[in-house]
Amino acid sequence: MSILKRILILFLIFLGGVIAIIWGVSSFIQESTVDDIYTDISDLPISNTVIVLGASVHSDGKLSPILRDRVDTAIRIFRSGKAKQFLLSGDNRRNDYDEVHAMKNYLIERDVPENLIFTDPAGIDSYDSMYRSNFIYEVPNAIVVTQNFHLPRVMFIANSLGLDYIGIPAIAKHYDTESSLIRREKLANLKAVWEILINQTPKDMGVKKPVSQN
Repeated sequence: MSILKRILILFLIFLGGVIAIIWGVSSFIQESTVDDIYTDISDLPISNTVIVLGASVHSDGKLSPILRDRVDTAIRIFRSGKAKQFLLSGDNRRNDYDEVHAMKNYLIERDVPENLIFTDPAGIDSYDSMYRSNFIYEVPNAIVVTQNFHLPRVMFIANSLGLDYIGIPAIAKHYDTESSLIRREKLANLKAVWEILINQTPKDMGVKKPVSQN
């Protein structure tokens, strides 16, 4: 057997192992979080806070379809009496890009009282959002809203951090970028496992802002 063929075989074995690990981790995360994810708002237990995870915002400040569906679902939860306040967690690292205040403005325009809205501008990713919701905002229990393809990873992180959180998918729609986002989730699952294993602390922690002060 030539050296080239041996290298090719080894590469294929390695690639197969990587794919198996990715799918194995994804399957484990899906199965381990199934009991924490609800499908109907009416079945949700009453929680302290509904947490909305950020997504892209357009240059004019309007929410992307994915983010709008998350916030609309959170409004439904709030108006159903299942949560008494909001924590909006997203990216505001630059002055010209602000997910959390775009979400906040959207809520206020729909008559949600401003004093019931908390914002976390350093929710850079799912891990940071979950970590900070507990250690900075001291949310005692929560309902987390994001899309169905994203929710298992978020709940896996919350469970691994020992948080008393449950999740519900945002309004079910098909998005043009959904296929690529689903593929991205497979790799993001590995990142989540690594963050949990090393007990990562977000870079930007800041001072505590407990929601219980509301």
